[in-house]
Amino acid sequence: MVYYFTSNTVSPAAFIYVGKDKVENEELIKYGLDEDVWFHVDNLSSAHVYVRMNEGDSWDSIPSDLLTDCAQLTKANSIEGNKKDNITVIYTPWSNLKKDGSMAVGQVSFKDQRKVKKIHVAQRENAIVNRLNKTKIEKFPDLRQEKETRQKELRRRDKATQLARQKEEARVAKERKEKAWQRDHAYDDLLSEDAVASSSNQDRDADFEDDFM
Repeated sequence: MVYYFTSNTVSPAAFIYVGKDKVENEELIKYGLDEDVWFHVDNLSSAHVYVRMNEGDSWDSIPSDLLTDCAQLTKANSIEGNKKDNITVIYTPWSNLKKDGSMAVGQVSFKDQRKVKKIHVAQRENAIVNRLNKTKIEKFPDLRQEKETRQKELRRRDKATQLARQKEEARVAKERKEKAWQRDHAYDDLLSEDAVASSSNQDRDADFEDDFM
């Protein structure tokens, strides 16, 4: 089971989701998307909390209100962390999570420690947690299928973008070729046989000069 929350602190609203237990956490680690940002209480056991960023938004510039929502929800979903003040929540892109066979279920490390950020949480803010809990929805998603569908859509977009780029490159190349031909043949008409004959005196009437007298 996965719990879904909605944060209306940003527009469009952001979707935050949390695994029910360590088994679900393992699935979320495995089938996350590049738009996902992972949150966890530092040095304490907690749920794995994710926020799905909008395409094009950067993980390291999450709006402060949304960041606070994610941090408060992470704290609230830590048995020990929820009871303590002045805890630290860490967050990083899903793509920076590292998992290997030697790790326990639900355990992760990081590919690049420099991509891990921290946020200090002084205390639980019930108003925020209660607001988020009112949006809570429980689902049993097929995370693998969701990821495959997303990847298929991205491949379709990439193919369409590539095709559009190829068409535009072909159009530009054709236009350049036509302009080059026009430039190279700009004086062809002047040099044609008819044009030469019309400008020659050889075939004119003997009295043509009388027109100028």
